[in-house]
Amino acid sequence: MLLSGYRLELFRPECNPNFQSLHCHAHLDQDVGPVLPYLNAELGGFEFTADPPSVTFRVQGKLLTVHPRLVAVNALKDGEEARRILDWLLGEINRVWEKRAEIQPSYQGQPRPQILEVLKLLPRSNCRQCGLPTCMVFAAQACEGARGAEECPELSPENASRLEAYLAPLRRWLE
Repeated sequence: MLLSGYRLELFRPECNPNFQSLHCHAHLDQDVGPVLPYLNAELGGFEFTADPPSVTFRVQGKLLTVHPRLVAVNALKDGEEARRILDWLLGEINRVWEKRAEIQPSYQGQPRPQILEVLKLLPRSNCRQCGLPTCMVFAAQACEGARGAEECPELSPENASRLEAYLAPLRRWLE
């Protein structure tokens, strides 16, 4: 076992203390720096930084950034949600650490979908049937994980399959 526990700190963002959501810092009892490239490879980190070391994930719509001695999580409802996510992450850190000999470490984040690549698959009719003003806006939201192929009524079945395949890594990351 690499990580045995953490100390939780909940707070509202200083930039807008009226925000309803909370952020948290989990101050880790141990240094998890050595597991970061393995965690990145196993969980498909969205962003990996070598110096200073950190890896960022999205879990249940929250951004989790793991540093060697700190985890930061945004947009939480309450402390219970923070603990649930952090306990899951603690389990993943220990699971990945135990099987690190079987994992090829990754020092790069996942490639992000490109708006123009998504736009190429859309009908580009700006029909507004999806509720958005243009296909470009749809493409931008798809690249953020907010839209999927099923939400474009004019999309051909062939391009819907291509779009789903193109967005699949992002969708896995967002879940």
